[in-house]
Amino acid sequence: MDVLVINADLGPLHRVSLRHAVRMLVRQVAEVHESRPDGLIGVYPVPTVVRLVKYVVTKWRYTAVPGWSRSGVLIRDGRCCGYCGGHASTVDHVLPRSRGGRNTWTNTIAACDGCNQRKGDRTPAEAGMVPRHEPTTPSWASLARR
Repeated sequence: MDVLVINADLGPLHRVSLRHAVRMLVRQVAEVHESRPDGLIGVYPVPTVVRLVKYVVTKWRYTAVPGWSRSGVLIRDGRCCGYCGGHASTVDHVLPRSRGGRNTWTNTIAACDGCNQRKGDRTPAEAGMVPRHEPTTPSWASLARR
C-alpha cells in the first residue's frame, strides 16, 4: 500500500511505502492528513496521506519534466498494455533501441510480455500493431495522482 506525501502547502510531492510513511511519522517530519478508519499501526492510524510539517521548496518540479524511468512509464500508462490493454509489466520502445531509439517518454510505452515479444525488434507499423495511445511526457502532478 502506497501513501501519498503532500507538502505543508498541501501540494502533492510523491508516494512512499507504508513503512516509510510510518518512519516519517515517528521522526515527526510528517503528520497524518488522511487515514483509514479501521486500523492502527502502534499509536498511529494507518495513513493514506501524510503532510510534511515543514514546507519543502520544489521549484525544480515546475521547471522541468520528470526524468524518464521504467517505473515512471508503467505509472504513466496505469500498468495497462499500450497495444492490447492487458496488464503491463514491461516497457516497449516504439522505435527499437537497436535502430537508435532512446529511453524517452515519447519513445516508450507500457506493454505486456506477449505484445513486447510479438513486436520484437520492429516498429509498431512493421509489426502490424497499433498503439492504443500516443506516448506523452507526463507532468509531476499527473505522476503523483497515480
